[in-house]
Amino acid sequence: MTATLGATPTIVLVGHGMVGQRFLEALAERGLTATHRVVVLCEEPRPAYDRVGLTSYFSGKTPEDLSMTDMEFIEKHSIELRVGDPAVSVDREAKKVTARSGEVFEYDTLVLATGSFPFVPPVPNKDATGCFVYRTIEDLLAIEEYAKTATTGAVVGGGLLGLEAAGALQGLGLTSHIVEFAPRLMPVQVDDGGGAALLRTIEDMGLSVHTGVGTQEIVVDADGAVTGMKLSDGSELATDLVVFSAGVRPRDQLARDCGLTVGERGGITVDEQCRTVSDPHVFAIGECALASDGRVYGLVAPGYEQAETAAATIAQDEAEFTGADLSTKLKLLGVDVASFGDAHGSTDDCLDVVYSDSRAGLYKKLVIGRDGTLLGGILVGDADAYGTLRALTGSVPPISPESLVLPAGASGGAQLGPSALPDDAVVCSCHNVTKGTIRGAVTDHQCTTVPEVKKCTKAGTGCGSCVKVLGQLITAELEASGVEVDKGLCGCFSQTREELYEIVLALRINTYQDLLDRYGREDARGGDGCEICKPAVASIIASLAPTIGASGYVLDGEQAALQDSNDHFLANLQKNGSYSVVPRIPGGEITPEGLIVIGEIARDFGLYTKITGGQRIDMFGARVEQLPLIWTRLVDAGFESGHAYGKSLRTVKSCVGQTWCRYGVQDSVRMAIDLELRYRGLRSPHKLKSAVSGCARECAEAQSKDFGVIATSNGWNLYVAGNGGATPRHADLLAQDLTDAELIRLIDRFLMFYIRTADRLERTSTWLERIPGGLDHVRDVVVEDSLGICEELETLMAAHVANYRDEWSDTINDPEKLARFVSFVNAPDTPDPVVGFVPERDQIKPDLPLLSIGLRPADDVLEGTAQR
Repeated sequence: MTATLGATPTIVLVGHGMVGQRFLEALAERGLTATHRVVVLCEEPRPAYDRVGLTSYFSGKTPEDLSMTDMEFIEKHSIELRVGDPAVSVDREAKKVTARSGEVFEYDTLVLATGSFPFVPPVPNKDATGCFVYRTIEDLLAIEEYAKTATTGAVVGGGLLGLEAAGALQGLGLTSHIVEFAPRLMPVQVDDGGGAALLRTIEDMGLSVHTGVGTQEIVVDADGAVTGMKLSDGSELATDLVVFSAGVRPRDQLARDCGLTVGERGGITVDEQCRTVSDPHVFAIGECALASDGRVYGLVAPGYEQAETAAATIAQDEAEFTGADLSTKLKLLGVDVASFGDAHGSTDDCLDVVYSDSRAGLYKKLVIGRDGTLLGGILVGDADAYGTLRALTGSVPPISPESLVLPAGASGGAQLGPSALPDDAVVCSCHNVTKGTIRGAVTDHQCTTVPEVKKCTKAGTGCGSCVKVLGQLITAELEASGVEVDKGLCGCFSQTREELYEIVLALRINTYQDLLDRYGREDARGGDGCEICKPAVASIIASLAPTIGASGYVLDGEQAALQDSNDHFLANLQKNGSYSVVPRIPGGEITPEGLIVIGEIARDFGLYTKITGGQRIDMFGARVEQLPLIWTRLVDAGFESGHAYGKSLRTVKSCVGQTWCRYGVQDSVRMAIDLELRYRGLRSPHKLKSAVSGCARECAEAQSKDFGVIATSNGWNLYVAGNGGATPRHADLLAQDLTDAELIRLIDRFLMFYIRTADRLERTSTWLERIPGGLDHVRDVVVEDSLGICEELETLMAAHVANYRDEWSDTINDPEKLARFVSFVNAPDTPDPVVGFVPERDQIKPDLPLLSIGLRPADDVLEGTAQR
């Protein structure tokens, strides 16, 4: 069958990935979809999706969540989208494309957006059972299925996708290895220093990294399934799953077959308008194109530029693509990594300004010209300044480079906001949007929010790395125009969290409804509030409960309705609807009898057990109706809630200290226990973690905690505002050589000052970098008492300590509270039928296929009892 060329000119797009979708949008913006017939031949079984965010599938996103295709857009513009029907041949002389279905389409303009294919090294057994690539959703589905029977996975390639693939394998429960031929990870984006910082952080996550070695052979068993790898250094690696992520190659075979010119190393050769040099009626965009500067671009931002250039040329507008910014900002395995400009310092006579903290996983390098011009840089571990620094590339920054690389709060460090950028600075490289354009969206088009500016300019709709800068620019522009910027907590309150805290404390307001009715926005008073302010106010009331006359028990009266899902049942909700139970083990110290009790409970209730990073034991798989039964046995044995579910103190880790260790200089276990028992149950804007190390060897990793303590021969050093999570930050030294009493007094003050002034869901690390004056201001307040509030801070903490009550014990002794712990209020004795488990490694794991189809467990599925 042939689709006959009629009076309406036809554009045929081959390929429907991210760049292909952007091309369709560019056609629509120029009105070409109204004057042309547009046909899209898509090879994959689904329309365009976010390939950059592919790994988020393993974090709970569905293929539908990843979709970038609005079917209303497709229908509105009468685009003929044919999924699962790729082009198989092109007859350029007849101007016809044949699809796999056999249908033939005539075209006036042909646009090739065929992308790239994964490069698989030509090693023996590369196609064995258990070998995969990491490119499409279908690849991920296949890996997920095969991983169910695997225990160890190896990724060949330590680049962007390789690290994401390794993290995905680890998330699937596999022991994960990364094999990279280059001497460092991410060799294209970072230098040796950045690679070293990245390596340390990734190894701390439990992944094994092998750099400077190549894969020589995939080892297979008699059935042809993977059992291992032979490496170029002669070593062997046992693995039963291999993912190849060793780069990509332009997918240009269709172009080769029809006689289009391709580069020596691949890529369809195009000119500045993205038109092929062989045929003026054929364009190539994205990863399949060899641009006029001789480069194949593998990033989405250049692909978008090419798509817009091709659409403009077809519309007979002037446009050209002569090269693109290769700057990138990514979050790999939770680690921020960014590079921009001349990151490797290839410019003659350039200089490097470097800040490195290997313990905290931080590495910052700026490349500076002799005249002070910022040429480029690399950021690992902390890339908050990426948006501003990238936009300043090519100019002389208004402050010294040394100040720009130092952490916020450090002596000599400085934060350079987006207000310092010139109007022609490109803020969004994906869509080439300048600061001036964003300012114009606010002043000329009355945009007042980030979503409105996104819609108006497309800034922030690509990779998303510029969204933070967008918000700052919008706020600055509105304030400069005399517009009052709403900094309220939410739509119910015009006050910030800090202001609400002061109102509650000063007026002794002890209910959410009273606060809303008296100080909420006019249209919110008398209402039910929202999911932002209810838990935020609940936290404020809980942290001030003894002082303001409120109940400190979060399930009392009105408080119960304000809690997040975890606090609502005093346990952590897991992905299959079951809960985990974490009893408090102060300082990580536990008796053999305590261990036996936990083991017996886990055995009797059929729970999965795991040692946590906070030196506690986590029991997973409890049904909601089992929680009080488990708590009763724990409380009877002397345990209490570990508050793993709350925005409160989690743990105080410790090493064994001077009691056992020959290097210890203080009793770190005793101090950790004292601190954990003092601050247990303290509700705060975000979770709090702590640790105590008995000497400078720092085995408890105190400098990665919200407040950490390190022993010295003269006492204790106190570090604050560290973070070892998604955005690692090395803690800052607040005070040193403290006595026990001095240490506790300063921690009391620090924690209550943080609770008083932090934003909702703001960790101490973010709080310290946000507040004016940073560490110096905090030291002035909590050490020097510059505001004269330290006595009040100490009194508030003393009230908390004196009035602490264990929430589990309170619950199991209150029949009214116990009534909430059921799956179905109208059938309290009926367990949730979709909460099921399957066996794995002599324990259990959630039966997720059961959850997804919502059926009662089959006979071979464990139902959360003691069945094994």
